[in-house]
Amino acid sequence: MNDLFENSDGKLLTFLLGNQEYGIKILEAREVVGMMHIDPVPHTSDFMKGVINLRGKIIPVIDLRTKFKMSQAAPTNETCIIVVDFGNAYTGIIVDFLIGVTRIEEVSFEETPQMSANIRAEFISGMAKLEDRVVIVLELKNVLSAKAMVNIPKNQPEIAL
Repeated sequence: MNDLFENSDGKLLTFLLGNQEYGIKILEAREVVGMMHIDPVPHTSDFMKGVINLRGKIIPVIDLRTKFKMSQAAPTNETCIIVVDFGNAYTGIIVDFLIGVTRIEEVSFEETPQMSANIRAEFISGMAKLEDRVVIVLELKNVLSAKAMVNIPKNQPEIAL
């Protein structure tokens, strides 16, 4: 049984990047904050936007659009930072629009399908089929792992969704 259903009762925190809906396990999310000033950190990956000071805690922030090699978009009033708990440390992820909590049934969840060679399948836990849309469920432990946080050579795409 996928731990999405074992530990999270099928609940996802869903958000948009561009026109695609993504989700993370609800238990991985700690809080959502509006877009705020991000202090850049020199000599880091291009998707590492910097750090924020959130109530006295320094939290690194990554831009999922950049990490997933998507076209960039200017922040809007809906752009926000989801603070996630990863390995006893917090990390912020920038998303375009927070949709909210979505519960999916186990029968509507499919393991990661085979896709093009450019997509890092380990970033995706699976796909959730809802009435009129598909939610890509991210495997945050792989998206935010130390291995995934290093720069990939420019001639080797990391992910293309």
